[in-house]
Amino acid sequence: MKKYFKNIALILIGTVISCREEVQKPKVSYGASNKVSITKTDTTQIEIADLPIQMEGTNYLIHPVGDLRVFERGSKARFGSSSVNDVSFTISNLGEYEITGYLQNLKFQKIDSDSIRPLSDKPVLILTATFLKTVADKTHNNVMVYTLTDSDTNKDGKIDTSDIKTLYLSDISGENFTKVSADLEELVDWSLIESKNRLYFRTIEDTNQNGQFDKNDVLHYNYIDLTSKKWEVKSYKPI
Repeated sequence: MKKYFKNIALILIGTVISCREEVQKPKVSYGASNKVSITKTDTTQIEIADLPIQMEGTNYLIHPVGDLRVFERGSKARFGSSSVNDVSFTISNLGEYEITGYLQNLKFQKIDSDSIRPLSDKPVLILTATFLKTVADKTHNNVMVYTLTDSDTNKDGKIDTSDIKTLYLSDISGENFTKVSADLEELVDWSLIESKNRLYFRTIEDTNQNGQFDKNDVLHYNYIDLTSKKWEVKSYKPI
């Protein structure tokens, strides 16, 4: 009986250590080069699309594209409400002018055309896509804001939420898809200041290169003037 409890204790300790190691997994892995890497698309996944979305006041349909999710029987961790047996056919959620999910791409279609074009021609994982409706109403600039991961920064062979989160912009057509946060800097948050038509955002740089973002690293403060046709990132120093 003592041996039995000893074995159970060893298993529990091993589980705790394993979980701790997983938590401490670095977001950045530094090798001989600090260049951002791009991984190939996983061809074993089944790609599906949700029904198209049209943001109010725009002339484009947006088709969310992602991987079909299959869950173990009895699992409660379904993303979305539509499911058949243990397969979820819903890959995105729609809020007020915002699409969320774990999306492999977004595809754009003008309402008077049958042509559909992808947002990105490289592997990405899109977490949020937000239409800046108030900016469009005031300036007639139809801007989309994206938070996503675009690189295998921890070099584990896949692009997922364990990699650095970045900030992108595009037109409502999906064109001019532009990265506005710096490489190897983690996006902390972003905010729209409507009175100034500015998009403010913060990033953090792993200045001590320990693979983690912590109190010893440096925060960068930036904004973009959305009334300008060219999205120029400007830094500012509030502290």
